[in-house]
Amino acid sequence: MPDFKRGRSFLRGAPAACLILFLAACSGGQPSAPETAAGTTAAGAPAVPSASGAAPPSSAAPGASSSTRPALSKEAQMETDRLLIRAAKANDPVQVRKLIAAGGDVNAKDGIQDSAFLYAGAEGFNEVLKLTIAAGADVKATNRYGGTALIPASEHGHVETVKILIAAGVPVDHVNNLGWTAMQEAILLNDGGPRQQETVRLLLEAGANPDIRDPQGRTALQNAERLGFTEIAALIRG
Repeated sequence: MPDFKRGRSFLRGAPAACLILFLAACSGGQPSAPETAAGTTAAGAPAVPSASGAAPPSSAAPGASSSTRPALSKEAQMETDRLLIRAAKANDPVQVRKLIAAGGDVNAKDGIQDSAFLYAGAEGFNEVLKLTIAAGADVKATNRYGGTALIPASEHGHVETVKILIAAGVPVDHVNNLGWTAMQEAILLNDGGPRQQETVRLLLEAGANPDIRDPQGRTALQNAERLGFTEIAALIRG
């Protein structure tokens, strides 16, 4: 069996394909089909190690629950999760897909409380975001500011991302550690332009409550009026 400590130093920074081959070796078996240099089987599917070392059935592909993810050792799980978060932050859906198939946990967080799901949502990396949701992301998860993925997505005016997160069931009225909802951040931390207007419209359509007050006691309407965002104010009144 390979020396795992030496393996970890080799894997650090290695591509996902190397990680997948190494994990298969550590589990005591070989992939069920010949592998290409890209870390896939001859049929083109990711070579995914399972508890026995063989590739799991197609039901264990991205979208499966945590109970159907390949069983990894604690150290291998940590490394796979680390690589998954790194791939998500690089907006690399190909690597994200492979690492999810290899057992990566889309809810695992790094040292600053980012998960693949939370980061993709905040930054508007929609392809990665959809992969994490299909793989069982906790849509109620919160970041280091105590906010859901919907709050920074709304702040940045990522309209398509906001649609995806609302459809996935992210709470629209969650209040973060700063005392702001997604709607308040969409107003307070941007320019009130077309993307922010559409974001507010989507939140209102999804049932968001504009009367939740910020720490200064102001509603979303009061903040929109105070900042001169007349279009947003009209949306809230309407």
